Amino acid sequence: MLALNDDILGLAFEHGVEAQIVIDPQTDRVIDANQHAADLLGWPRDDLRGTRASDLHPGQLPALIVFTQATTLKGAYWTHAISPRHADGHLLKLEYSAAAIPRPGGPWLLIALRDIAERQRRLVTQEADLYMRAGMNEWQRAERFFQDIERENRLILQAAGEGIYGVNTEGTTTFVNPAAERLLGWTAAEIVGRNMHTTVHHSHADGSHYPGTECPIYAAFRDGDVHKVDHEVFWRKDGTPLYVEYTSTPIRERGRLIGAVIVFRDVSLRRESEERLRTALAEVDRLRERLERENEYLQEEIRVETRHRGIIGRSAPIQRVLRQIELVAQTDATVLITGESGTGKELIARAIHQASRRSTRPMIRVNCAAIPRELFESEFFGHVKGAFTGAIRDRPGRFELADGGTLFLDEVGEIPLELQGKLLRVLQEKQFERVGEERTRHVDVRIIAATNRSLKEDVKAGRFREDLFYRLDVFPIESAPLRERLDDIPLLAQHALDGVIAKLNIPKIRLTSADIDRLESYQWPGNVRELENVIERAAILASKGRLRISLPPRREAMARL
Repeated sequence: MLALNDDILGLAFEHGVEAQIVIDPQTDRVIDANQHAADLLGWPRDDLRGTRASDLHPGQLPALIVFTQATTLKGAYWTHAISPRHADGHLLKLEYSAAAIPRPGGPWLLIALRDIAERQRRLVTQEADLYMRAGMNEWQRAERFFQDIERENRLILQAAGEGIYGVNTEGTTTFVNPAAERLLGWTAAEIVGRNMHTTVHHSHADGSHYPGTECPIYAAFRDGDVHKVDHEVFWRKDGTPLYVEYTSTPIRERGRLIGAVIVFRDVSLRRESEERLRTALAEVDRLRERLERENEYLQEEIRVETRHRGIIGRSAPIQRVLRQIELVAQTDATVLITGESGTGKELIARAIHQASRRSTRPMIRVNCAAIPRELFESEFFGHVKGAFTGAIRDRPGRFELADGGTLFLDEVGEIPLELQGKLLRVLQEKQFERVGEERTRHVDVRIIAATNRSLKEDVKAGRFREDLFYRLDVFPIESAPLRERLDDIPLLAQHALDGVIAKLNIPKIRLTSADIDRLESYQWPGNVRELENVIERAAILASKGRLRISLPPRREAMARL
């Protein structure tokens, strides 16, 4: 008897008028599906058997769990909240009615699948049949009812503040509401019956052609999906752009796509606000980046021992330099400082900058001798992200950081010959491009250059451009070597000693006349920098409050000669 009942139940499952599937919620598997269900879902029955129920309902696992638990607890349950995936990829709108089938290992679910749209069509047909049976009066009442609905729909379309229009599958306009007429400048009489894409959607915002095959509005009645677009342009009758966001929804009749309805709104004000915000944020980012880089360079300068903040000395060469600084500081003239290493060329540059009208902006220092040859252009002019390997973000160059201030090119003679032309262009035209970028940037920079080489000799030897030399050599200042300003040694030595005492936190040490005599008898090939090193070493080795000055024997002997 049980076997007979099982056969009867199997036949009922196979030949029932409804699409049915059996699911085991414990294993998340489809146990079986009748042919109606296979046809409705578009899958062969053999493919459905053993399929994961959650795979059949992509992205709907929480809703599927709630449905199965409710059915298990109540014995039966129904829902419209679950949409299985058809074999062609689109989601079906179905009603699920389920009953729990008790089993030793846990219940199975017998689920009936009903097409909601088909069910509504049956209800309409049933109503029509009832009206037909009720006679002409009911038909007239129904006609008035549908006329009222149509009139209400027209009133809604007319009152809507958003533009609404419809197109058929050929792209021809079928209706336009008053808001769309107002936004586009076309009347319904002018636009209905015309191809909507070629009329208002023919070009992108930049004026380039917009092929109809790429239009998301037309795609809605080709693929049957709703398409939402946030930023595009419709073109008004007068040829001006209307920035819009829109939704293109496919229209179906008895399952067949017959067109689409498009709802759009003017987002020009929002777009302008967003553009202003983007511009403001870009400017903030640019200023932040610039400040970060300036801070980085300034911190680097702080870490580097800058020695004297002022120029110390009373010798004739120093007085001459101070007069030159006073003369040139108030101008924007380019200055070329020459002199041996260690003579204080950077101090002269800083003094010029601090006495100039640019003193509120930074003086950016570039040690041209310390920059790898392949990075000169990036260091000077900056680069954009991806310009070369390792360029992981945009980076301003030294010229950009010095905008409004002073750029100090230390050891300018070390600049590669191939880059000197680009440097000359910036000096002449006050504009440049970052590496990897076509945008031209303008700068207002004062140039102070320094070198311990003879640039005239380099010009003769072809190592330095003559035109660049004359562009730099507008106001030359020579920094005299220490051996030509021996009168300054007592002041420089005492200043260096005071600095060392403070730095090393040691007891005060006094310079004696013998110390001064010995220092003045030396020729100082390393100039002030060498003097400072000698004083610091002597302070470290000091004994009983007396300096132990040690000078290179060979040089000291040569000095006595």
